[in-house]
Amino acid sequence: MSSSLLPRIVERVDRLLARYAQLRSANALLKLQVQALTQERDSLQSRLTAARSRNEELLSHLARLGQEAPR
Repeated sequence: MSSSLLPRIVERVDRLLARYAQLRSANALLKLQVQALTQERDSLQSRLTAARSRNEELLSHLARLGQEAPR
């Protein structure tokens, strides 16, 4: 190996290690975002299910009232 090649290899390895650290950090932040968004999605799905249930109950109640109303 020539003496000029070794410093270039060391520099390249240093850059790769720095990039690796950046990517690990970015990945950790993305995992946190995915976790937060998953929790938000689950909460919204739960709220939607509850709203649909209330809507169905209201529609059933209105249908019963319509059937009971004198004509």
